[in-house]
Amino acid sequence: MRPPAFLGKTARRVSGALATVSGMTFSSESFAELVSTVTGPVLQRGDAALPAEVAAQNTAVVHDPEVVVGAAEEADVAAAVRFAVANHLPVRVLATGHGSAVPVVGGVIITTSRLSGVSIDAEQAVAAIGAGNRWESVVAAAAEHGLAPITGASGHVGCIGYTLGGGLGPLSRTFGFSSDYARSFRVVTATGDVVTASADENPDLFWALRGGKGGLGVVTSMEFGLVRLSSLYGGSLFFEEADIPAVLRAWAAFTATAPEEATTSVAVIRFPPLEFIPEPLRGKTVITLRYAFIGDPAEGERLFQPLRDAAPSFLGRVGEMPASEISAIHNDPTDPGPSWDRGMLLSGIDDDFVTRFIEIFGPGREVPMIVAELRHIGGATARDVPGGSAVGGRSANYAFVMIGAPDPSLFETVLPPVADGITAQLSPWVSPETNINYAGGLSVPGSFEASWPEAIFDRLAEVRRAYDPTHVFPYPDRRA
Repeated sequence: MRPPAFLGKTARRVSGALATVSGMTFSSESFAELVSTVTGPVLQRGDAALPAEVAAQNTAVVHDPEVVVGAAEEADVAAAVRFAVANHLPVRVLATGHGSAVPVVGGVIITTSRLSGVSIDAEQAVAAIGAGNRWESVVAAAAEHGLAPITGASGHVGCIGYTLGGGLGPLSRTFGFSSDYARSFRVVTATGDVVTASADENPDLFWALRGGKGGLGVVTSMEFGLVRLSSLYGGSLFFEEADIPAVLRAWAAFTATAPEEATTSVAVIRFPPLEFIPEPLRGKTVITLRYAFIGDPAEGERLFQPLRDAAPSFLGRVGEMPASEISAIHNDPTDPGPSWDRGMLLSGIDDDFVTRFIEIFGPGREVPMIVAELRHIGGATARDVPGGSAVGGRSANYAFVMIGAPDPSLFETVLPPVADGITAQLSPWVSPETNINYAGGLSVPGSFEASWPEAIFDRLAEVRRAYDPTHVFPYPDRRA
């Protein structure tokens, strides 16, 4: 299989002259060879351009690797891996920066943001997606053909890292995990070789990449199946703080019988009193209800009516909308900033859960969490793809995320114990199996092991050891 055209030479090197490499764990000769080989920028610790090249969406995470290779083509990735192997340096990957949970302070970072090409095969309903793309670019390209990718809640998130972990978005009950739509990957392995992973080529690697997340190589592009979808019935509504119990109970009752065509979520949000917050939300605690229905809009409206009637909404709209505006349902922020979160999956919820949730996050409660979100999953997410995949979380029916106050002084000492206490209170409903995209920085003991069922975890470990026996791509490959 030939690489897509956009992985050819598309950019020139923008790094400056070689700086001194004294104190580094590689030779000046090998670094000079890397610079002469790579088309994109090559930077080392101390270069003025390095911080911007490796900036994370979470500004509380500051990377400071020894070397950065800004890949402008697939061959740059292979050269960077070979350099790292020759100099016994670990390799990590950064695309859009959304997956950064802990600082990288050594080794090599390969940035893939320049691998940004997208092409659509409308007849086959498949997108060829470079590793540097955010979902918004794929959504826009597919919409020109009446097609849509099954994405996450935010179009600002990178396509590859999200898909490698599975991916649960606003259409997940209807269409399943985003990784279910991956058709093939181009991967640079730990030897610096470029391979294709698909159902026909390297099928064990293909299985692992659909949900196994890391430690398998550097994905430079993927082919991704699209669905024929130009519109849906959806949107979001905002309700006052006093209406949190009524809206939450109505939503919980709805999810008990909701068809797979409907995917919903609720979130209690505490907006700070800051100028950039829209005036109707500034300084307020609210509950927002999100809804997406695939099918006859009249049926979607009929199903939604009990939720609309739960309480008077003061902001928002639910109705027919273009599929290209899918990100408007959650309307997640896109600007970088400090962030902290704790996620998990839930086996189910009941009246006792709702009562407990209201006691923690309801009207008048003081808690240093600015968002407490519940998503209804299940449906199509419970069914694996033909041939199987490595996704964790198919047995769960809900997802729960807490986002802490964006104050880095709270991230180490305040938010973790608060989250531990909340998790303990909700423990009767927490699923023993979660998903790696909900595991954050793996700071909670056991969170890595819980991200997959035991059989999948063990098979993933075998595939990682087969493709990366010397841990070029640092990632756990065994149970603690």
